[in-house]
Parts: sequence; C-alpha cells; structure tokens
Amino acid sequence: MSSTPASRSRPRTRPTLPSLAATAIPLAALLLAPPPLPATAQEVARVEVTPPTLSLQVGETATLSATVYDASGNVLDVPVLFFSRDGRGKLAVNRATGEIEAFKGGEFQVMARSMGANRISGTMTVTVAFPPIDRIEISPGGGRYYAGVTRRHRAAVIDAADDLRDAAVAWSTSDESVASVDRFGVFTAHAPGQVTLTATAEGVTGRIRYDVAANPVTAIAVEAGQTRGRTGDVIRFTATASGPDGAVDDIPVTFGLVADPDLTATADIPPAEVDERGRFVAYKPGIYTVTATVPGRSAHATIEILPRHVAEEVQLVGHAPVRNVATSDLWVWEGVDGRDYAITGTHSGHGSTYWWDVTDPASPVLTDSLIVDARTTNDVKVSEDGELCVISREGASNRRNGIVIVDCTDPRNVRVVSTYDDELTGGVHNLFIHDDHIYAVNNGTRFDVINIADPANPHRVGRFELDTPGQAIHDIWIVDGIAYTSNWNDGVAVIDVGGGDRGGSPANPVEIARFRDIGGATHAAFPYRSPTGRFYIFMGDEIGAPTFDGQVEGRTPEFMSGYIHVVDFTDPENPEEVARYEVPEAGSHNMWIEDDRLYAAFYQGGLRVLDISGELKGNLYHQGREIAVYKSYDPDGFVANAPFTWGPQMHKGNLFFSEYFSGMWTVKLQPRRTLVP
Repeated sequence: MSSTPASRSRPRTRPTLPSLAATAIPLAALLLAPPPLPATAQEVARVEVTPPTLSLQVGETATLSATVYDASGNVLDVPVLFFSRDGRGKLAVNRATGEIEAFKGGEFQVMARSMGANRISGTMTVTVAFPPIDRIEISPGGGRYYAGVTRRHRAAVIDAADDLRDAAVAWSTSDESVASVDRFGVFTAHAPGQVTLTATAEGVTGRIRYDVAANPVTAIAVEAGQTRGRTGDVIRFTATASGPDGAVDDIPVTFGLVADPDLTATADIPPAEVDERGRFVAYKPGIYTVTATVPGRSAHATIEILPRHVAEEVQLVGHAPVRNVATSDLWVWEGVDGRDYAITGTHSGHGSTYWWDVTDPASPVLTDSLIVDARTTNDVKVSEDGELCVISREGASNRRNGIVIVDCTDPRNVRVVSTYDDELTGGVHNLFIHDDHIYAVNNGTRFDVINIADPANPHRVGRFELDTPGQAIHDIWIVDGIAYTSNWNDGVAVIDVGGGDRGGSPANPVEIARFRDIGGATHAAFPYRSPTGRFYIFMGDEIGAPTFDGQVEGRTPEFMSGYIHVVDFTDPENPEEVARYEVPEAGSHNMWIEDDRLYAAFYQGGLRVLDISGELKGNLYHQGREIAVYKSYDPDGFVANAPFTWGPQMHKGNLFFSEYFSGMWTVKLQPRRTLVP
C-alpha cells in the first residue's frame, strides 16, 4: 500500500542538537564494537510484588507495590511497569501506580516488570469473586420452526457484572411430543404445535417460544457459483427450497460434503470444508460434491478443484549486517534526491539507529548513525515527503521517553530537529506518521496525536483510548485518514481520524468499529481492500515472549506462537472472522500487504509470502497459497544462525526485512522455473 506525498514546506533551519537527543559516533565502531553499557546500569535479580495474593469483589480497588532487588539482596531504584495479560477487560491495572480495579470475576496474574538494564518480572494473584448469574440468553431466538428440523441452540449465561460465564446448562422443552432437546442444546421439532425451550443454570432460567408448523418443502435445488476452481478459492453454493406456495425462505438448509481428493492421508486435515451458508473451500485438489438438505429433501452439485500453483523462487539480493545489537523495525523510502534509503532501529541497543543507502539493494551502504537517549528504538517511520523521520524511545536514562524528530533530507547527515516527551514519559513503542501528524502509542494504553506542521515545535492536538477496563494498545497503522489499532485481547479498533464518515479528525478521533478476535492477542493489524470488493483486516497475534539475552553467547529465542486472523470488515457493523494463516512452527510478528500478497514476519518461522487473491476462508496455510518461505542464517549474527524475522516492507519490487539478530536483508521473488516449457 502506498501513500501520496503531501505537498508542504518545511523549515530549513537545523537547530543545535539537544544534549540528550543524539550523539554521532564513527560508523565502523558502531557496527563492530560491543554496545556500551550505561554507567548507571543496575543488574536486576528479582522483583517482588506485594501483596503476593489478593481477594476482591467486583467494583473494589487496591494498590500493589513492587520492590526490585539485585543478586545480593540490595534494593534497587529501578522503575517497574504493572500489567495483566489475562485480566484485560476484567481487571484494570494502572501501569505506573499499580492500582487495580475489579470489573469481572476470575483469577488473574498481575506482573511487575523492571524497566532497567535488564527486564525481570515478579507476579502476584488476584482472585475476584464471581457475581451471581443475572440472566440466560438463548440463540437462535424463537419464532416459526418446521417439523423435522434439527438445530443446535446456545445459551449465553451472563452474571450481574455483565460477564459471560462458563456454567453448566440444563436444557428442556415444555412438550416433548412437539419438540425435544438434548444436553447439548440440539433442538428437534416432531409435530406442529407450540413449545417452549428452556435453559437453566444455577437456578436462573432463560426461555424462548416456538410455533412449530408442518414442513411445506416439496423440492430443493442447489447451484454452485462456478464448476471449477483452485485450492483456496471460495466457491458459494446456493440452495433453493420450494413448496406448493412457492419458495420457502425460512427453513434452515444443512450443507454437507462428499470428498474425492486426489491424495489422501491418514489423520491429515480434511480435504475441504463447507459452512452453514454454503461457502466452500478446498485444501486439496479433487472432485467434490456438495449436498443441500432439508427434512425429506436433498440435492447436490459437483465441482472440480485444481492445484493453486503459486510458488515462486526467492533470490537473495543483499544484506546490511548489524551484529553488535538486536535490530527492531525498519522503514524504506525514496529520498528527496531520488535515491532510495532505509533506516533500522534497535532493541535494547542503547538508542542506536542506522541509516542506509539502498539504491543498489545488492550493496547497501551505511550512510549515517544516530544514538538517542533510550534503551530501545523500537519503531522508525519516515514522512510521506521523505523529509522527516520519527524515532520512538523507550528506557530513557531520565525516564522521559517520547519521540525524536529527525531531518532526513540528507541521509548522509541526519540531524535532530526536536524531541517531544510531554505526557509520553511512559515510553513510545510504536508510531505512525500521517498528514503532518504523529500518532504515538503512549505507554501501551492510548495513542497521542502530535502535530508536526512545524517540526521544530511539535504539539499535541488529540488522543484516543479504548473504554474497556484494563485495555492496552500495541500498534497503530493509518490509511486514508482511518486508524487501525492493535489492542491485544481487545482485538482491533477502527478509528476515524479525518478520512471516515464519523466526523473524526486528528484532534477528535472517533471510533467506527471494533472486533475482538477469537482467543487471540492482537499485536499488529494491516487493512487490505481486495480487488474482489471485500475489505479485510489482517490481525496478527503475538503469544509468548523471547527469553534470549544478546549478551550471552549461544542463547536462542524461545518458541513464539500465535497466528494471523483474517476478518472480513466489508460490513463494519458486522465483521466476521473468516480465515487464518497459522504457521505451526512459529508465531506472527509484523506484516505488509501489497498487490494481493501478504508479506509476513514469523519470528523463527522466517519470512513468509502468501497469495491472498480472491475471497478468503479457512486456514490459508493448507491451501497451497504460500508463494515463498525464506529464513536468513548469519553465522556471524548477534546470535549465530538464528533466523528471527521482525518486519517486512516492499519497495520498488524488492522485499526488505529486518532480522532481529543480523540486521536488514533484501530478497526478490522470481517465477519458479519448470522443466516443461
């Protein structure tokens, strides 16, 4: 995806560098020498949280404290960050003060993590008593039903805190001669009449009423949207039921599948699937027959599925090695002089950033370097006109983090224009530049909007924070005035910041929609408007935490997990999770989408390129959609031969990506050669 450069004039005066902002150092020394350790570095051995356990009622509050110790038992003056991964939406945690407030029942782990030279966590347990059950809601919700129809019903058990409870439910009907129900809520109508379906849990009852009518269907027909497709194609089947008086539109149709795949394997994945709406997708080539059934009638249609054949070869183009510290994110852009450049940040790299000329991607040239007062420069972004770069800061020595705004009109002589840390002292992990504004993820709780029309005098104009108790935010991406925020357990939020129809602006962000993914932890989100007319948001999990320590030779990353959820947002009022991209051996990190291709960093699973053309459904990993997989091995890396892919970006036909342990790499995809012309 691309943005149109905005026309604007920038002040050309380059102010004197602020004393805390940046330090120029020799390039060779920066890349080859071990990273300097801060003079005030304190080695944390453990963190103790007080009290170690706590019992609360819904609505009650308490304040935790944390003490940081070194290996000798001495108390250290090191800041800590409080948070709870499993309590989001149920237990609010003030990251800075340790104040907690209970909103819903359950048992939650609260962590206090030291923010000094090394990050160590201590934990405690909060138990919140479950409120009594308030009501039970049954779906579907009653009305007309036909004799012979069987359909599963579900009971939502909701307590007084408006929380969904996992409670045992007992099912029954008022007249078993009219309809019966089993212990799973599967409801079957036997004869015309009126019947009440009841669900009971802990003495609370929910009821719906049905009027059962005779089955009027005398015929059914089914038609496929196409008779031939490829693995991964979504083919829609339409069933039409009719009776003496015409079409019967309100009778449920059950779709089934008879598969004859080209290849079968014991205990393999199903070769294809079809859902209750007649949406079919195949994982293997073959002949498939889809049936549509109503009581007493059925019909079928048969289709042929061919292999997808999208694989391409990966050609290594170039490598810009960074081996003394871990590399974080990157950004590639065309400079004001028409040449191509890239910037890479560092993780726990004492604030260093590297600047490269990548006009010849096979031979990247280090043009400049910059060290800002930070432990980590996790994110780097460049403005649409290529004149300004913004660097995020975490772990500053004076605990005033925020951002650094850099003049990059000459990437061979970058200069700090200004720093901004007002109310951003908790740390900026990710950010985005859009239309003279910086959207900075602030302390993991909200994003602040900072106007940089005059980059020497940035100022805040707005901010946005979800209203979910204990919510958190990790990343933000903006396209055409719409912001997409990644909010861990709260999923993704879509926010009008000037390009939507809700009256939003940078000074007044307005939420449009939200989607809480199924069991995920949304770390990154990327929107994509498909040529099919469907609008998808790709939501990448991040589950697990690396345990590597770059100062200890031989340590390798822990296994990371989580996958990319694909949500159809074509109707923002009714988003639907339709597909996933799950790599069994790895977890997702950052991604880029362009021209019907997903470029995804999957940590130890390397760089993945996926065909996302057409409508999407099911597990894309098994559909023959993978175009390429590439893992970068560097024997001289920060950790040797340990691919740990962080973030990709397409630029002028070349695919650039950052590797945590070895710097920036560039590859190019080529059509796969075949032996038969």
